[in-house]
Amino acid sequence: MMQTLEKIEEAITESSLWDGLSNFLNRHYDFSKDISISVKDVLVIITVIFLTTVLLRFALKLITRKLPDNDKSKFNVIYGYFRWLIYIIILLITLHNLGVNVTAVFAASAALMIGIGLALQTLFQDIISGVFILIDQTVHVGDIIELEGKVGKVEEIKLRTTRATTIDNKVLVIPNHLYLTNSLYNWTQNGTSTRESVQVGVAYGSDVNLVKKLLLEAAKSQKDVMKYPEPTVLFTDFGDSSLDFRVAFTINDSFNARIPKSDIRFEIDRLFRENNITIPFPQRDVHIFNQPQ
Repeated sequence: MMQTLEKIEEAITESSLWDGLSNFLNRHYDFSKDISISVKDVLVIITVIFLTTVLLRFALKLITRKLPDNDKSKFNVIYGYFRWLIYIIILLITLHNLGVNVTAVFAASAALMIGIGLALQTLFQDIISGVFILIDQTVHVGDIIELEGKVGKVEEIKLRTTRATTIDNKVLVIPNHLYLTNSLYNWTQNGTSTRESVQVGVAYGSDVNLVKKLLLEAAKSQKDVMKYPEPTVLFTDFGDSSLDFRVAFTINDSFNARIPKSDIRFEIDRLFRENNITIPFPQRDVHIFNQPQ
């Protein structure tokens, strides 16, 4: 009998504790006519924020696991801004699901974001493109790129712009959004060596085999031209005023390709003069007809 009474008292005590805890968790605090939050709501919000933090850290490690340390630091900056934006969105959604009237907050936030988005549209495009560049790793510092007809060696990749040095040692500042809207040529993604060429035309009637020999000699005489793969000569076309040839060769510094190409042209001109090979200029026949009076 005593044991039964003790069990009943324990059950009553546990029930009282549970009721007290339940009452505490369901206690509401009114901040305004439309906003009333309970202790349980606060615990739910804390839990959601904690889970969001864990997921964001996991996503950050997953995205940046293959990035160089320098690029990771740049990505962490933009991650810090987006993290607070995600926190605000998650908080508003959680409050809405808990029954808190946040319609006015949503409306104000939407209007604010639209205004900011329209005002800073290009800036956001540049930053997002910069994030894509860092993640995709299609462009690295030291790469030689061509964009919109401009060629430069990449010196620094930032979140908004990419800085490159042109062949004339001028600084080229490229907004990152241009990577998404234009075709980008990366000259050195497959290695530092590139295939270059010099074109020349000779007069009709010239010894084409001699022309081929002289073009190969001119290319091989330059120290910047690699021995392998060997230079080659292509007979490209029967032009209007000339027989067109192209001598192709490989160099190890495509950024300064204009220097060996210029030297090869000098050598071609010298060899052609020594061997009486003529480089013609465009010729046109003009026929004049006299109209009867």
